[in-house]
Amino acid sequence: MLGIPTALFAVFAAAVAAQSGSWPLYYPGKPSTPFGPDWQEYFLVKDTLPNVTWPVSRQFAGNIPVDRPGHPNNTLFFWGVEHRNGSLTGNTNDTEPWGIWLNGGPGSSSLLGFGFENGPIRLSPRGEKVTPNNYTWANLVDYFWIDQPVGVGWSTADVDGNVHDEDEVGRDFMGFLGNLMNVFPSLKTRPLYLTGESYAGTYIPYIMKTYFGMEYPPVNIAAFAIGNGVLGSEAVYFNLPSITILETYPQLIGYNSDVFEYLREQEHLCGYDLNLTYPQVGGTFPSLSIGPPPGGSLKTRKDTLKRRHSVGRLIRTVAESLDERTAPSSSIRKREFVPPTSNGTINPIYGCDLFDEALHYALDNVQPWTDPATHFTYYDIADGLAAEAQLSGDEFFNDPRVRAAVHAPTSKQWSESSGYVFTGSEDGSDPSPEPMVFLTELAANASDHGVRVVIYSGNDDALVSHRGSEVVIQNTTFGGIQGFTRKPSTPWYDDDGNLAGIVRQERNWTYVLVKDAGHLVPYNSPERGFVLFRDFILGTSDTGLVVTSENGTVSVVGGEDPALAGNALLGQPGIYIGTGVGEDMTTTGTFTFPAATVAAWESFIATATATASAGP
Repeated sequence: MLGIPTALFAVFAAAVAAQSGSWPLYYPGKPSTPFGPDWQEYFLVKDTLPNVTWPVSRQFAGNIPVDRPGHPNNTLFFWGVEHRNGSLTGNTNDTEPWGIWLNGGPGSSSLLGFGFENGPIRLSPRGEKVTPNNYTWANLVDYFWIDQPVGVGWSTADVDGNVHDEDEVGRDFMGFLGNLMNVFPSLKTRPLYLTGESYAGTYIPYIMKTYFGMEYPPVNIAAFAIGNGVLGSEAVYFNLPSITILETYPQLIGYNSDVFEYLREQEHLCGYDLNLTYPQVGGTFPSLSIGPPPGGSLKTRKDTLKRRHSVGRLIRTVAESLDERTAPSSSIRKREFVPPTSNGTINPIYGCDLFDEALHYALDNVQPWTDPATHFTYYDIADGLAAEAQLSGDEFFNDPRVRAAVHAPTSKQWSESSGYVFTGSEDGSDPSPEPMVFLTELAANASDHGVRVVIYSGNDDALVSHRGSEVVIQNTTFGGIQGFTRKPSTPWYDDDGNLAGIVRQERNWTYVLVKDAGHLVPYNSPERGFVLFRDFILGTSDTGLVVTSENGTVSVVGGEDPALAGNALLGQPGIYIGTGVGEDMTTTGTFTFPAATVAAWESFIATATATASAGP
């Protein structure tokens, strides 16, 4: 027997490597038996991780096959953490919950969540510094972070083994879970909370679709939760919310009421001004699309979107912002920006790409974004810090000591993002329909199986804004009614007693808006992310629950606040600015507008937009 790790299915190794495939690694001590409890000792992380100098819970990690026929090297990588000693390996009560976390992308490693969001450690952007995360979700339940689909992060894939579409994502995931349950059999009947963010808003519904279609699924899913999730089309989650984003952060247009009215007219001309009612009436919403601007090409439009959504780049660099400001297209758009007056036609330059129109106005005309030292961050509007370091974690995850400790493959370097995930389309993009298409059917299955649904959004996210999530919910029939019957307007609070956002719970669906958080809620606000998980994902709080008494009287736990019943929750008053590069960056202050400017806007917006009723 070799004294060093040898490749799994070594007969394929050389050929696959030459063709850029990848394969898992067998380390010393691997059992010769099929997957079972005897594999727990093998997957146990025994070595101390670099720079982790404090006591940590037991961890288990490694690659497990998805059992796709003809693809022996297709595996998913998992990293599991016990919330108390023995909770994964002992005779745990079968009612004790456990959780799974998935990052999005498509192609983002879930170890980004492990290292930067809700895992037991907090990495510096490059990963050379490690601190404990006191708000890890593993403090409450056993938790697993899983790299998927195959080929992402430390998961592996044969040269022709990438997924074709989302249905294959679901089948692979269930195949993996079947093997994982053989290793940790106590998990089979324990309630599983399947959670994720961003493009996991597409992964998870397809995984649930596969789950509901199985006669004997390998796990017992109690709830699924999606944060800032891509559930609808590009138009629904990126452009339809544009006016709501401007109401949340009017700083983007310099509190300019003329520009707001002009863009609101564009919203109407593009059909983005959907009327949300509670409950929703009039049937499902019409299909929306961005389309190329008049005279533009669809290919140019697709290329632009692909650049924008390379979300392995979790935070745009200052160089990108400067390039965008100085590119010829930017200067052309500045000169040809339609004057903020009503003329009843769609902008000939931008078409219905409404948010880019507003963004270019900000970059070209509004401080602090006109300052080269400030950049715009789709993921967190209030974050204008210069040259903020990309969240990568490369130095930690590619450290040979970490790789060996967690039984990771050596056939590939770990990367925070994989650019090519799907093989079912010419350009590697996802060929599957957005989940909004089948969400009502999925909701019916969830009701039949007693599975709760949680949708949450960070209020400061401009990439996947909360308005898109609200549209998706009101477009979905669950519990026999389309959408919520009461507009979300119940306040919820963090453990310090501060207003943390808005919540609505009804007919086994929960919607949570998180104040002062962006696209990555557990990263931007770990404390509130922890409370969100404890209270609303695990379901320990009834705040925001709509209750109907026997005599038909309707009440809401925690009440309803008319001030929170509008289409937007006002964002932070200032935009953070700073100096330095990467991890040497420091926040020097916040940029705020004059009080008189803000007051004039508040007077205007109070009459310009109708405040929706909190309910019937």
